[in-house]
Amino acid sequence: MSATEPRPAPHAAGAPRAAPLRVGFVGLGVMGRPMARRILAAGYPLAVHSRSAAAVAEIVAAGALAAASPADVARASDLVIVMVPNTEDLAAVLDAPDGVLAGAHDGLIVAAMGTHHPTAMPPLAERCAGIGVSLLDAPVSGGQVGAEEGSLSIMVGGDAAAFDRARPVFAAMGGTVVHVGGSGTGQLVKACNQLIVGATIAAVAEGLTLARLSGMDPAIVRTALTGGYATSRVLEIHGGRMIARDFTPGGRAALHAKDAHIILDTASKLGLELPVFSVVAGEFDDLVAAGGGDLDHSALITLLEGKPGGDQDAPELVPYRATETSSK
Repeated sequence: MSATEPRPAPHAAGAPRAAPLRVGFVGLGVMGRPMARRILAAGYPLAVHSRSAAAVAEIVAAGALAAASPADVARASDLVIVMVPNTEDLAAVLDAPDGVLAGAHDGLIVAAMGTHHPTAMPPLAERCAGIGVSLLDAPVSGGQVGAEEGSLSIMVGGDAAAFDRARPVFAAMGGTVVHVGGSGTGQLVKACNQLIVGATIAAVAEGLTLARLSGMDPAIVRTALTGGYATSRVLEIHGGRMIARDFTPGGRAALHAKDAHIILDTASKLGLELPVFSVVAGEFDDLVAAGGGDLDHSALITLLEGKPGGDQDAPELVPYRATETSSK
């Protein structure tokens, strides 16, 4: 077992070994595929469905079973994970004639692990509860790298007993798994996460651009910063992407723009102004409008360079010259 593979849960000597939860997975995108692989690596039976036949084939080759529809996933599972980007997509996956709820059975747990509006979750959870299904909102943070490493942070809202049953599966995908409260609270915590991450991406972009325009090598500046209070996973990963000019999406800018509107709407309903993040949200909108929606959210730096979503080559460095300041 490699260092990054999830370890099986300890088993008391002489105790009967419970059958593992049967897990289903709907939505095998950039995040869904590595998350599904972590579940398989932990030894759980897995049934999968996705709009992409190629993605399904990839995970089936790793040991999963293909299901013809979300309803068939539900029939074969004790826990169904739905990893889709929008609340509208989540509702469709649940409610379609061949959706998850069409194949639901009493005691089924559904974990909505995409990012959705917090206020959308309690009505969905109540409707699921009416047919004996527990809906957890369990969004994640950590991006594609965290999904591949099994080190995601998973913030879970919903029924505590359902969380306890699902927790070992969550632990196969995440290094930090926290039950934060009732339905919708997982999404609220994710909104806080996206606020902080988005604002930090913008700050890192500004810092590295300031360094470059001063004639300094941003890679050297980033290395110097990683030893002080400015260090963060965003500086490490997203700052690295900015310097390498690698905007292959781990987290798409269009999705962060969508999340930004959730954040602003949530704050508005609370009567809270977000003066810093409001500017950042506008920058994500500008990047998407310029055609950069499918780039990684670290492409926010291209706005500062005057080439939003466009030419991704690093601008040339100009040798640093300290500017004279007046002593008056």
